[in-house]
Amino acid sequence: AMEKSYMSMFLLLIALSCALAKDVGKKETKETTAKPKLPQTLSRGWGDQLIWTQTYEEALFRSKHSNKPIMVIHHLEDCPHSQALKKVFAENKEIQKLAEKFILLNLVYETTDKNLSPDGQYVPRILFIDPSLTVRADITGRYSNRLYAYEPSDGPLLHSNMQKALKLLKTEL
Repeated sequence: AMEKSYMSMFLLLIALSCALAKDVGKKETKETTAKPKLPQTLSRGWGDQLIWTQTYEEALFRSKHSNKPIMVIHHLEDCPHSQALKKVFAENKEIQKLAEKFILLNLVYETTDKNLSPDGQYVPRILFIDPSLTVRADITGRYSNRLYAYEPSDGPLLHSNMQKALKLLKTEL
């Protein structure tokens, strides 16, 4: 009986070290082909020099008190569409400059707030919320089946929608 338990312990250790070795191997190949991964910040790569909020509640609070609109970006780390849009967003100087005028929030999880998924839960999607805490359902992308989706080629549209969100702020409030 003792031998049997030693044997199963031994096999468990072998399995564990194999799994860990596999993991280490993966990390090294990623690191050598990609840039070293920076510590994860609230920007999640969408613009490290921008100020991001951590939660929707914090964004709402800051919007109300600063009179700035909120820009909510729903995305997933393992979604190729999200990654492609993130690259455009982060590398576009005009978008980054304009983004400074918003309370920014990017979410990698679905929110329970139904207002943030007016036409369904898909990624990437970008919604604007004005300081009166109204989701701007009228600021949409170009897809009728996913109103708040943006493709990487939609950089100019996203930029003009950001301007629209800021303009509405001045005319309506």
